Amino acid sequence: MANVAVIGAQWGDEGKGKIVDWLSSRADVVVRFQGGHNAGHTLVIEGVEYKLSLLPSGIVRPGKMSVIGNGVVIDPAHLLKEIDLLRSQGASITPETFLVSESAALILPVHQAVDAAREALRGEQKIGTTGRGIGPAYEDKVARRAVRLADLASESALADKLDALVAHHNVWLKAADQPLADARAMGAELLAMRDQLLAFSGQSWRYLADARAANKRILFEGAQGVMLDIDHGTYPFVTSSNTVAGQAATGAGIGPTDIGFVLGITKAYTTRVGSGPFPTEDFGADGTRMGERGREFGTVTGRKRRCGWFDAVMVRQAGHVAGISGMALTKLDVLDGFDVLKICIGYQVDGSDEILDYFPSDMGAQAACKPVYEEMPGWQDSTFGARSWADLPANAVKYIRRVEELTKMPVTLLSTSPERDDTILVKDPFEG
Repeated sequence: MANVAVIGAQWGDEGKGKIVDWLSSRADVVVRFQGGHNAGHTLVIEGVEYKLSLLPSGIVRPGKMSVIGNGVVIDPAHLLKEIDLLRSQGASITPETFLVSESAALILPVHQAVDAAREALRGEQKIGTTGRGIGPAYEDKVARRAVRLADLASESALADKLDALVAHHNVWLKAADQPLADARAMGAELLAMRDQLLAFSGQSWRYLADARAANKRILFEGAQGVMLDIDHGTYPFVTSSNTVAGQAATGAGIGPTDIGFVLGITKAYTTRVGSGPFPTEDFGADGTRMGERGREFGTVTGRKRRCGWFDAVMVRQAGHVAGISGMALTKLDVLDGFDVLKICIGYQVDGSDEILDYFPSDMGAQAACKPVYEEMPGWQDSTFGARSWADLPANAVKYIRRVEELTKMPVTLLSTSPERDDTILVKDPFEG
């Protein structure tokens, strides 16, 4: 029996919610290991819709343990608000079912202020952040000035850390002609929440060690996508954490050999939210059609997603750097009715005859990448709700097989609608 890590294999928004929901029903423990409350996804369980941003998906399932690891940055006010919302919908969230690593760094109001001010100053060079303070919180963590959950236990130590943190950020805020942060006010807010927060605090690494010893199934739930990874993505248009499967070990406190099967969630086409390069983006009728049929709006921000053709080069690269064992291909039904489908098999840069079979690291080269397409015939019959290969049109099967061939990753799961049961299982990830 294997543990499973779920990550996005594109730029996020690949449809992880449904797949994670399906897997979480079979897991004993669900762990968030990176990111913050920018990782929105929607779960529908017995007709009830749950919108999650920070909490692991197992939180709404009875009998599951949910863990937020040390690799996550936490907005304490948002965490408690999300807990209250889910409780109002009937979820049971107690210290017996939910654990937050005491080492997790906190997102504070000053981080949100800095985040928003920086994006405004970038003008046309905006990164496309959610403005929730996640990037500045990670910066403070690396700079060793972060306030961590464990710091709430000591009022005097907390005050000292807040003074130092605010002194640092106020230099920049003053220079940017922005309102200054107030350490005392932030301290009072944190202390007002302290008892509620510390009730869930603990050692995630110790809990996971015990879970492994008890042979429990652990699901590691990633956020965003590989091409938003701070090291491996389209830098600087990336998130502030590592989104690859290897981060599951670092961000949860386990050894890399305990991660198990790595499932890469992959749309049958490509989308992106915010700024940054997107070689296969389609600005015409086809891209508009994908967006409308796929209801491509961000769960957290509500922003319209950019849409385009499947990029096999990018997904293959994501598979290599993230160690993806197999992919879950989602939203195949969005491609129903297209006469011709395109798959990107390489890039040309600045009109060169050379065709790149990788996504370059250089920012200028990324922006200059032009897709080289392979075309395939589409299909007119519906794939919506298909639950077996026999239900799929022949050309849809050919498309899937070509995607597997080009990305060098087998399709483990195939999703044909937002409904949980509309899934074709090729291999159970928990079986390794």
